[in-house]
Formats: sequence, structure tokens, C-alpha cells
Amino acid sequence: MTLQFRISLLLLSLIAGAWWWLGSDESVVAPGDVIRAIRVKGVTLEAPPRPTPDSPLMKITEVNANWIAIIPFGFTRQESAQVQFNSDRQWWGERTAGVRETIIHAHNRQLKVMLKPQLWIRGSWTGDLSFEQEGQWETWEQSYTDFILTFAHLADSLQVDLFCLGTEFRNAIAARPAFWFNLIHQVRQIYHGSLTYAANWDDFDQVPFWDSLDYVGINAYFPLLRDENPTVEALIKAWKPYRKKIHNWSARMKKPVLFTEYGYLSVDGCAFNTWELEDRLPDCRTNELAQANAYEALFTVWSQEPYWQGGFLWKWYPQINRHHRHLDKDYTPQGKIAQNVITRWFQP
Repeated sequence: MTLQFRISLLLLSLIAGAWWWLGSDESVVAPGDVIRAIRVKGVTLEAPPRPTPDSPLMKITEVNANWIAIIPFGFTRQESAQVQFNSDRQWWGERTAGVRETIIHAHNRQLKVMLKPQLWIRGSWTGDLSFEQEGQWETWEQSYTDFILTFAHLADSLQVDLFCLGTEFRNAIAARPAFWFNLIHQVRQIYHGSLTYAANWDDFDQVPFWDSLDYVGINAYFPLLRDENPTVEALIKAWKPYRKKIHNWSARMKKPVLFTEYGYLSVDGCAFNTWELEDRLPDCRTNELAQANAYEALFTVWSQEPYWQGGFLWKWYPQINRHHRHLDKDYTPQGKIAQNVITRWFQP
């Protein structure tokens, strides 16, 4: 894509959304609304496959980010109930040595860190995790506890600012709530920073242990509009019911809200059911404007809410490798129109 074409797309984006800046009776953005500075201006860093200097973190600070999320993955299979992690077969940045060095690099760059150990279930979604036998549950719970406590010790030793102890465990939380309360207690005995959990966008109000945490964490992939190329104004309106629900929930829980993940593919229709688009990404049409508009709408809506702390966009690549395919359609905003939107909203 040529620079001239990128500039043309950006101008079209501004023109398409310009009238809502001037005010509209139906707009979510009312004249009295206050646009607040975003506190947690975070990006999710993909784990580097091999040791890397801190230069990728310099690129992150150039978009005015002040936080990064680091994700050491653990792996499991439904049939085994064991969580495998810190393996020599994993990328350097997912192992404890790589995580430690990345945290140190981040702190040297005055970046705060959320450490977010995350489970990858081969052939399935984490929210569907379930076992038929009590023994299988007990095996998995002990294995997952080992995984989480390993990184809780690391987080405490390096004074990591925020620790996320799970991501999108819908079934496991509904079936085994006592395990999660106990896990939180164990983490608190080790780690002395702030705690959160990353709930899926459609079940954050079903999590029973928010009172035991410091932030309500939401992976904010809310389906907004099916349109291939929705305007910023249309997206702002589509946020209205979700904004109301989260506002009421936060007031009841008396907890600040953090988007532990948010982001958009740079393809047609990226603001709706993004998980379905992932499955057919090669066939999707590249659309940087749609991605940029989606970010613009998200920041416009949520920067008005005093309980919203910000969050971590998905995601940022410190190294581009041969396994990275379809980067022009991927979530990363790097080198795309959306990067300019993010840089502007992240400015101090």
C-alpha cells in the first residue's frame, strides 16, 4: 500500500466521522461529556522467540504507551489435564528467563507491566474447558496452580505492577468456584501487587470473585456492527448498550474496569464477531480504515467513563518472523492507520 493511498484513507476516515465531533442529538458523546486521559495505555507484547534487545520497547514508547502486557503461555490438552509450561520447546519470551529479562527491559524504559500467564488449549477455547471426572479436575487444578504461582513468584520478585491470574475460564469458574477463591488467596500470599482476571466480554457479570480482586478485567471483543466499513459515529452508537451495562456493573461492584484485551483486525467487518473472522482471515479483505475507526470509537466512548482505567491492545510484535502471516490483516496496528489513532489517544 503506497503512502499516498494510506494518507487518502486517513482523510476519508476523518471526513466520514467528522460530523459527530460537532454534536448530534442521537450521539453517545454529549456536549457535557468529559474526555479523560487514559491511565493504562497498554499494548500486549507477543513473546519474542529468541533473546532480543530492548529496542522493540522503544518503538512501543513512541506510540505513547506506558504499560505492556507480557503473556507466558501454558499448554494443555483436554485428555491429559496437565498444564505444560516453561519448556525448552517454547519461545524464549514465554519461559521464565525470557519473561524476567523482558520485564527488566520494560522497567528500564519506565513501562509498567501486567504479567498475564495464559492457557492455550489445543483445538479448543479456554472457556470450554471441562472434565468429567473429579480426579481430572484435581489434576488440572494442581497443575494450573503450579503454573500461576511460578509466575506470581517472578512477578513479586521484580515488583510487577499488575498480575492477571486467568483468562476466559467460563466453564471452569462456573463448575469450580471454590478453586478460584483459593487460588486468589494463594497468589495474595506470594504477590503483593494488584490483581485482576480477564473475563470474556459476554460473561464478566458471572464472575463470583471480583470482590477479591483489584480490577474488573474484561477482554473487550464486543460485537458492535456487521458493516464492512462502519463510521465512527455508527460505532459509538453501537457501544451504548455495553457502556450502560458495564457502567451499572462497575457502580454495583465499586471496582475500576480494565480492558485486559481489546483490538481489531484490519479487515472488512472487524468490529463484529472478530473470532469468526480469525478462522477465515486469508479470505478477508484488508481494511485499515475499518480498524482505525473501531479504535477511534472505542477511545471516544470509554475515555468518558471515570471508572475505566484503559487497557491493553492486542497486539504488538517485537520481532517479525516467517510464522507471521497476513500481517496486513492481523490485529497489530503497527505501520497502519490505526497506529496514528492510538498514538494520538495515548499522548500524555
